[in-house]
Amino acid sequence: MSVVDGPGAVTETLAEGPSPHGIGMSVPSTEALAKTQGTYPYAADLWAEGLLWAAVLRSPHPHARITRIDTAEAAAMPGVRAVLTHEDVPGDAMHGRGVADRPVFAGDLVRHHGEPIAAVAADHPDTARLAAAAILVEYEVLEPVTDPEKAFAAQPLHPDGNLIRHIPLRFGDPEAVGEIVVEGLYRVGRQDPAPIGAEAGLAVPRPDGGVELYVASTDPHADRDVAAACFGLEPDRVKVVVTGVPGAMGDREDAGVQVPLGLLALRTGCPVKFVATREESFLGHAHRHPTLLRYRHHADAEGRLVKVEAQILLDAGAYADASSDALAAAVAFAAGPYVVPHVFVEGWAVRTNNPPSGHVRGEGALQVCAAYEGQMDKLATRLGLEPAELRMRNVLSTGDLLPTGQTVTCPAPVGELLKAVRDADLPPLPDGDDESQWLLPGGVCGAGEPGAVRRGVGYALGMIHVLGAEGADEVSTATVRVHDGRATVICAAVEAGQGFTTLARQIVQEVLGVEDVRVLPSDTDQPPAGPAARSRHTWVSGGAVERAAKMVRTQLLQPLAAKFGMSVELLTIADGKITSYDGVLSTTVAETLDGKELWATAQCRPHPTDRLDENGQGDAFVGLTFCAVRAVVDVDIELGAVRVVELAVAQDVGRVLNPRQVAARIEAGVTQGVGMALMEDLRAPRGIVKRPNLTGYPLPTALDAPDVRIVRLVEERDVLAPFGAKAVSAVPVVTSPAAVAAAVRAATGRPVNRLPIRPQAAIVKPPT
Repeated sequence: MSVVDGPGAVTETLAEGPSPHGIGMSVPSTEALAKTQGTYPYAADLWAEGLLWAAVLRSPHPHARITRIDTAEAAAMPGVRAVLTHEDVPGDAMHGRGVADRPVFAGDLVRHHGEPIAAVAADHPDTARLAAAAILVEYEVLEPVTDPEKAFAAQPLHPDGNLIRHIPLRFGDPEAVGEIVVEGLYRVGRQDPAPIGAEAGLAVPRPDGGVELYVASTDPHADRDVAAACFGLEPDRVKVVVTGVPGAMGDREDAGVQVPLGLLALRTGCPVKFVATREESFLGHAHRHPTLLRYRHHADAEGRLVKVEAQILLDAGAYADASSDALAAAVAFAAGPYVVPHVFVEGWAVRTNNPPSGHVRGEGALQVCAAYEGQMDKLATRLGLEPAELRMRNVLSTGDLLPTGQTVTCPAPVGELLKAVRDADLPPLPDGDDESQWLLPGGVCGAGEPGAVRRGVGYALGMIHVLGAEGADEVSTATVRVHDGRATVICAAVEAGQGFTTLARQIVQEVLGVEDVRVLPSDTDQPPAGPAARSRHTWVSGGAVERAAKMVRTQLLQPLAAKFGMSVELLTIADGKITSYDGVLSTTVAETLDGKELWATAQCRPHPTDRLDENGQGDAFVGLTFCAVRAVVDVDIELGAVRVVELAVAQDVGRVLNPRQVAARIEAGVTQGVGMALMEDLRAPRGIVKRPNLTGYPLPTALDAPDVRIVRLVEERDVLAPFGAKAVSAVPVVTSPAAVAAAVRAATGRPVNRLPIRPQAAIVKPPT
């Protein structure tokens, strides 16, 4: 990755001495060394004396009626300690995020391929798997509903019906028309989170009849509450301890591991461990919503948008999960970061017998970004304008209205971002016909010829909301304690690879001037902090840590200020030293503490939001963030192979809190977006997941990762956010697939209306 050292770009700010600290510094993660050396303890590494091993039996059918389950043979196998089915769930038989519509174990009906039927605990992992395979299940196979368009008229697949949510958005005059009208049909495939480490966990029964769950959770309190309800226990008798999370982008937000593990531990009275195979991981967690989008854009002769009409259909799979939230984002952002006076959208999320869909970074926003940017390219072609110029004439700014009627009150430097990527130098073309200067599409040993390669440049603008939406109670609690020269942070915010623990250390270092800061592991004995999703923890948990640290700062400085007859505001802390405004007072934090222990607990709760009404109107979002990407691709127009040469990124970040982390998060997000653009598509014909492994589901590797050039980071602080910072991880994921598609369109002249881009979509047939 290259980083441009220019106005607003990432720059390294290193402190004097051995270790940088504080806001604005590239503070390294305390976990980095252990993770690179392979010594960091993940959930799959857990161990307990006398543990048993769990295995789960899953349905081979996407839709079937269960007529009989016989566990006798499995239970009689030597070494098997327990076999559980739906009849053995003592509490709530259903669970789910937001909507409790998913059974712990299917009892009468199977609704998707891989749905859990039973769980086994045995003294050896092979015994557990053999016992699960020995469970006899008789099915009456039913015709699956796999086309979301047919779900409206199909027989109900669930007692709650097939329609999960319908959002109509009405903004402006329905009779408005433009001089230029373009239409498009777009499809976005099923992306898997594909975590580095598959799901794993350990359940340990407690003497009081409760249970402790050691899992890679991203929302321990929600997991505790769901699990306790299924166990038939009070929440205080279930403890969730967060173990090492090997990456998380939505796949950790379900109870597919916690509940069966806890039930087996409670039944056997022994610790029980589960480590999913890669196939089980693909079948067990939620994926990005496959989406069908129909668009009609109206513009005037000058290229200014007049009206956007859209129909958006999200395939939720078998259960609701986060589909309502994803649909709200898709409908609200259906016109993109553009000023459009008239917007009319119909959005639906429906159940099918396809694999479940749920929260995956940028859900809803990514799908519509691919569609509205395809429409902008069509308009540019019709109007004879440069794609960047057309976008520039329509960009959103602070003070403009979203189609939901909400005023954009946060910084929205969309035009500045677009100008930055537009004006950045393009990567040079290879000189001459020397094949050694070309890295051909298709890889290092690509079969193409340089003469068949066409270069394309494309642009995309993306936006997402940060924090939860539509009335979600976003709150986090943190405690900061200082004693013997060390500060300790207690906060249940989960470090899922997004860098929260590093940020928490930086905040305390900045506010209190204490370099030695430790962040305790997360568990449910701590107050709730909410899920590690939707870029929440930079804002709400970082805000809680900042407030608690400032309260401790006041406790530290107040006696000193009173002694010298001045206010606390006249004292500053920097590099471990306390000084007064006039320089008369100068001492150290350590001397002022003098062995005292100071602590404070604080909450951060952003302003409330509204649920979208019957016309899709309402102040549904706390904050917004924006991104511009320029993609440069080489396309072999004979083979349809695509190589991403470079992605230039300009992003709205509020304030850079950790330069290296910001750069790393943007690079990671862009690379995930490239995977969505070119290769990641979890196929499930007739509801059966095909090749659920990392061979059948290709991911971008180091050889596929493009050169990511951060050309500008706009640091216009959001006054509502702690330190003015905005989250950086999700919006490049949303924007980069649309930019790659735009670049392939530019190179080939083909419409490119499907993600991921199939080779046949990039082949240009010679004229006959």
